[in-house]
Amino acid sequence: MSRSVKSLIIIFSILVVDQVLKFWIKTNLSIGDEIVVFKDWFILHFVENNGMAFGFEFAGEYGKMFLSVFRIVAVIAIGWYLFKLARQKDVPFGFVACIALIFAGAIGNIIDSLFYGMIFNHSYGQVATLFPAEGGYSSFLHGRVVDMFYFPLLEGRYPEWIPRIGGNPFIFFRPVFNIADSAITVGIFSILLFYRKYFNKLEESKSDSEEVEAEQTA
Repeated sequence: MSRSVKSLIIIFSILVVDQVLKFWIKTNLSIGDEIVVFKDWFILHFVENNGMAFGFEFAGEYGKMFLSVFRIVAVIAIGWYLFKLARQKDVPFGFVACIALIFAGAIGNIIDSLFYGMIFNHSYGQVATLFPAEGGYSSFLHGRVVDMFYFPLLEGRYPEWIPRIGGNPFIFFRPVFNIADSAITVGIFSILLFYRKYFNKLEESKSDSEEVEAEQTA
């Protein structure tokens, strides 16, 4: 099996699992509903966000459109880079797999942003319908990203002696995220942990090649 085929399998697998779970959440829960999977620290908690990974917002109509367009451009760039890497035999496949994870995660969230506003109605106080007769809740590029994984591993209160927040409740880990976010995070952290030196070497080799080409054309 070629490296390109392996990369496609990784991408396709992430996308299928990500979208199947999002469709299930969207068509079975309304915003704020949750299902306790294990005790009180592994919860499926349905939220939607207009912006970035882990529920961080990028508000405003034009801000949302800018983010969607930026994501599309970024995915095209990552896809080109992945295709190029997969054809280089001297590149460790583990590094290629990390890029494939990032690519798949980016596409997973782009699908929400591009199409969910058109194919679903809203989930506020109701369970959404796929392809509703009255149309979707928004337009192309203005869909909201579906998040569901919530891990409140530790809850308590800040010590009273901490200025401003002393005595206030805290939750660790608070962000709600999805499989696409996880794929991006795993890919990035794996590169930083296992392939950072190789990535730096790759960039240095590219710079050297560009200098040689510049000298030859001078």
